Amino acid sequence: MSIADAPSTAPALEFKADPPAGSDHILSEEALAFVADLGLRFGPRIWTLLEARQARQARFDRGAAPDFLPETRAIREQDWTIAEIPPVLQDRRVEITGPVDRKMIINGLNSGARVFMADFEDASSPTWSNMIHGQINIHDAVRRQIDFEDERGKAYRLREDSAELIVRVRGLHLPEKHLYLDGAPLPGALLDFGLHCFHNAHELLKRGSGPWFYIPKLEHWQEAALWSEIFAWAESRLGLARGTIKATVLIETLPAVFQMDEILHAMREHIVGLNCGRWDYIFSYIKVFHAHPDRVLPDREQVGMTVPFLRAYSKLLIDTCHRRGALAMGGMAAQIPVKDDSQANEAAFEKVRADKEREAGDGHDGTWVAHPGLIPVALGIFDQALGDRPNQLHYRDPALSVDRETLLAHPEGSISEQGLRGNIDVGLEYTAAWLAGRGCVPIRNLMEDAATAEIARSQLWQWIHHPGGVLDDGRQITPELFSSHLEESLEGLLKVAEKKGLETGHCEDAARLFRQLSESPEFADFLTLHAYDVIA
Repeated sequence: MSIADAPSTAPALEFKADPPAGSDHILSEEALAFVADLGLRFGPRIWTLLEARQARQARFDRGAAPDFLPETRAIREQDWTIAEIPPVLQDRRVEITGPVDRKMIINGLNSGARVFMADFEDASSPTWSNMIHGQINIHDAVRRQIDFEDERGKAYRLREDSAELIVRVRGLHLPEKHLYLDGAPLPGALLDFGLHCFHNAHELLKRGSGPWFYIPKLEHWQEAALWSEIFAWAESRLGLARGTIKATVLIETLPAVFQMDEILHAMREHIVGLNCGRWDYIFSYIKVFHAHPDRVLPDREQVGMTVPFLRAYSKLLIDTCHRRGALAMGGMAAQIPVKDDSQANEAAFEKVRADKEREAGDGHDGTWVAHPGLIPVALGIFDQALGDRPNQLHYRDPALSVDRETLLAHPEGSISEQGLRGNIDVGLEYTAAWLAGRGCVPIRNLMEDAATAEIARSQLWQWIHHPGGVLDDGRQITPELFSSHLEESLEGLLKVAEKKGLETGHCEDAARLFRQLSESPEFADFLTLHAYDVIA
């Protein structure tokens, strides 16, 4: 008897909060039984893999660094490819991402991009209401029954030529504290995956699409192997053909860049590509090396995709993917149009053009944007690069040579007072919004998500705790200097909130979190895990 045929012995799921209104069809008895089985069968494996992450980080803290694995050399050297990519996923030249609220899903699907990624992770604050209403919204969007009317009476409805839908689930490290199984929180990723797949897989296939996913934050090929097992179990349980579920994996952690072949191989029945999750990748570089005094990064604005370690990461991802028949997706352009300043608007669009021309020229098969206004720019560049082809899977750089030293190279640069204040201001404003239930926030003409706050607070921790945290005017970044700027930033944020009639408690909670995580002797793995305790 296969694992899918085995009778479920899962205890009842225990709700720690009332189900949101109107969610009975999403949280049906059958759907919850499916989710409970997922949790019972795969939850313990997730906890084991998270413990392995902690053990690896402890080795990094003692001076080790990521490397290519000797035990998987054969996988890297052998000739193999992934399974065939479904036709509807072969052309992904421009993708747009956004949270799972109703209006944003409609706008994303109507945006003109080839793909809309509905994001349960970094672009959504994981309040109980957001997560479950997000499932309701996706359920309705799949059936083309979704509409929305805002407070001004403006109506939003799906167009016929809407984008392909991909769902990004939460990372393996994120729990769902409102739903317990066997005395422990259910992994948020299993809830996100389980509800979407259970309710929508067959409906999507009937409509010529399919259950497509983005998988974030992987740190090891064994985590990818677990996801492939989850997919295979779900396919068997739901009566889907093996390999029906398809995923794109974000390479956004430093350990994962050394295991891209292994990740593709472990998921070869289910994977279609890899994506350069570059903002989280920068955070991961800091996280991995937070205990190394010689790895202090300069201002965030100086760590762009042209610095050696990021350039090497991007080009190696392209080469690895194309060697294995997988799509290589480029990174996010976070700029948003600047309506009241034409000069600033043109400067923003010029940055987008340069970024997308680099990606298309290097061989990426598509790219991400955060705002519909950027789609024509990115689309024009990739249209020109691709011509009448759906992608650039044919492209390989014969001169490419990327080694471990380049992937780990420390970027040169300086730390300015503007950079210090910027990390505090942007990080504080974003965290306050996240605590208030918004995970996708326009700040200083950029569309920010959780990765920005993670970079900001981790850099602040580095600068405070290592001798290399010195401003370009010679001042050491001390807890006292940080605290002084934090108080100024909080004061300004409170004034803005009061002027807009917004609740100020989230600003004060965000400041407490930033102070705690920046000044603590111990480096926190994720800001969002600590902030999760504060939200409903």
